[in-house]
Amino acid sequence: MDVEFTEADDGQWGQYGELACRAYGQPVPDIERLGPYADRRVAVRGGRVVAGGLGLLVPQHFGGRPVPAASLGCGCVAPEERGGRLAARLVEERVRALREQGAVLATLWTASTGYVRRLGWEAPAQVFSWTVPTTALKQGDADTMEITHGDSAQLARLRERLAGRWNGTWQRPTWWGAWQREQHPRMETYAFAAPGREPSGVLAVAVERTPVGRQLAVHDFWAADAPAADAMLAFLGRHHARIPTVAFERTGLPPGWLLQHRLANAGTAAATSWHPWMLRVLNPVRAVALRGWPEHLNEEIVLDLTDPDRADSARYTLTVGGGRAELAPGPHGGRAADITLTSGQFAVWYAGGYRSPAAAALAGVHGHSPALARLLATTAEREPWLADYF
Repeated sequence: MDVEFTEADDGQWGQYGELACRAYGQPVPDIERLGPYADRRVAVRGGRVVAGGLGLLVPQHFGGRPVPAASLGCGCVAPEERGGRLAARLVEERVRALREQGAVLATLWTASTGYVRRLGWEAPAQVFSWTVPTTALKQGDADTMEITHGDSAQLARLRERLAGRWNGTWQRPTWWGAWQREQHPRMETYAFAAPGREPSGVLAVAVERTPVGRQLAVHDFWAADAPAADAMLAFLGRHHARIPTVAFERTGLPPGWLLQHRLANAGTAAATSWHPWMLRVLNPVRAVALRGWPEHLNEEIVLDLTDPDRADSARYTLTVGGGRAELAPGPHGGRAADITLTSGQFAVWYAGGYRSPAAAALAGVHGHSPALARLLATTAEREPWLADYF
């Protein structure tokens, strides 16, 4: 009996929640929490739900502009149904429905990186969590900032402004705050502002119990500048008398050396590598047109985009100028391609994930070094960071 893919009604979604608990070995609260805001898809065989997942239409910032995107989460297949490519068929059905609703990008977090890579996704960045002794943060000075407790619309606007500095951050929806409070009921928010100025930093933390005591978990760390970042880290260090460890969650710290360069002894910080968020460009032409681009660049580069499942390729001409860009299908006056990328490599470039021609070449991007450097410069102004785990 074949499988039918459908948008789930409440009864089917309840069945899927029970299935997910069995498949994951534990309850998955976000199935219920995010259900009202999501596109809910299930696979049904003989009237029985055998797989499913949700999709969130949440714009993501790229080049300083929000781009229509779909975030896929809470997906699984019944254990007895695995091994027959049902997961791949379900993913494509979920993506199809979200593409019809306007998404030009799709993002997910997954431990099955090789599996979704074959479906066109790729990871734009490595993802780490950091654990550091609270005393290692004591040497900073938090007294340069006024610190206030509590979230506000003003802080939401600050987060949104700072999110535009990165590639991949959510344009957080109105339901985000309630969702986070359900996930982290002990989470507290603090604002940091220079005296007489608007806030320039937002920190969200929660005290969590561990097998050996307690730690301070950092879920949100948004700093507009170095003074704000210094004060926020020093504030965390003030907890040293009662809490021995600060843990920066996998989404809780921007990439780069923000933490390590502020430690008296860099060896005190321990990093844990997590499975990454992965990006797929559903509509390259629209995705290029909708993201932001550097004002100062003027480029014309011919690209060949290849599909892992097909032997042929599609040729495009990328034109960048005046803060806008166009990806035009077809050859450009018979000119040969300057760069050849797979769909996954295109997604990494789109997100600014290749920080140098050497890195791109080692990832398998084909092209002459000057052309490759010019291509990477078009998206390298902002680094990739997804500050939300779903």
